[in-house]
Amino acid sequence: MRDYYFERECRTPYSECYAIEVDGNEIGRVDIHFTASVAYATLCVGGDLSEEEMRDLIGEIDEKLVLTTDPFREDFVVTVWAGREAAVYSDEDFAEEEEEEESEEGNGHRA
Repeated sequence: MRDYYFERECRTPYSECYAIEVDGNEIGRVDIHFTASVAYATLCVGGDLSEEEMRDLIGEIDEKLVLTTDPFREDFVVTVWAGREAAVYSDEDFAEEEEEEESEEGNGHRA
């Protein structure tokens, strides 16, 4: 079994989000949402995890993250997305695009 490290990225009263790392490399993330009786998770990982590794990871998430927060839950439902990272965007990316568009268009006044 791999040694998973979970780094919390954010937390609200009813949810938590974690980056998942193995040997210092990020392999995915999990978003966990708590209701009165059920914990729901969306797990996003690379496409190279086997079924057995995925089940081990879900077990670790349950043991280290879910049960420590809500030990009396009735069910833990996990939706798994496996694939590759396509891109990461932030407001800065869009601000730079807007600035470029504005400089190309001019200020709207005729000379």
